[in-house]
Amino acid sequence: MIIIREVELLQSIISAQVQEQRTIGFTPTMGALHTGHLSLVAKSKKATDVSVCSIFVNPTQFNEASDLEKYPQTPQADIQALESVGCDLLFCPSVAEVYPDGTNQPSAINLGHLDKVLEGAFRPGHFEGVVQVVSRLLDIVMPDQLFMGQKDYQQLAIIREMIRQQDRKVRLIMGETVREADGLAMSSRNVRLTEDFRLKAPVIHQMLQQAKASLLTDTVNIIEQRSLQKLEAIGLQPEYFSIVDGETLRPIEEVKKAKSIVACTAVWAGDVRLIDNLILR
Repeated sequence: MIIIREVELLQSIISAQVQEQRTIGFTPTMGALHTGHLSLVAKSKKATDVSVCSIFVNPTQFNEASDLEKYPQTPQADIQALESVGCDLLFCPSVAEVYPDGTNQPSAINLGHLDKVLEGAFRPGHFEGVVQVVSRLLDIVMPDQLFMGQKDYQQLAIIREMIRQQDRKVRLIMGETVREADGLAMSSRNVRLTEDFRLKAPVIHQMLQQAKASLLTDTVNIIEQRSLQKLEAIGLQPEYFSIVDGETLRPIEEVKKAKSIVACTAVWAGDVRLIDNLILR
């Protein structure tokens, strides 16, 4: 695996690969890699000729400076993990490399309501930063396929819309959420859970599964309220539990008519905020 820190060098290497008609797969990350991230790189390895992974803790998607400072960084462990799954190129740029003209560059993307609901309601400005960095990284890497995880479902929907509006030729590939044996979605935040909350956290996935099982027998409102109550009853603090259209992220009006349905939730387990989702249809 080649580790690259400069945009110009990365583009030179990729250009040489493209001239040899080799396809490029790209997995953007912020490091602190776990099995979920690695599954995306492995997926890229199978589907493309050259797999590129980036590790860049993007400052523009953090609402609080303290959150940016606390974000875990494990570069040596990340490098070893990526080598173990056969990553070809690792891009680890500085902020200046990614944003040579500064970070205050306005986006021409109109996300409409997509960045206002669910996560967007609790993290204003977050998705503007996500769009900014993914757009910039796509400009740098110019991949044929972009690999992102289902766990950040709203992010996927937003990047899909960004690709559409920018008329990019890249194909967005969703990797299924990778879970622990008890169902908890893998996340770099899980290591911060106390023993008590680690035992409670799998209930989040259980509520999502129950929502899927109840979809045709109960109303959406009943499922949402029951899920919130059960999460609160065991000592978790849910911010939302919403069943939405898988494309538009709008509330489901008629279950029978909806082609794509997703249940999304965000829950505080002590001082650790966990997100998860499940595709119901």
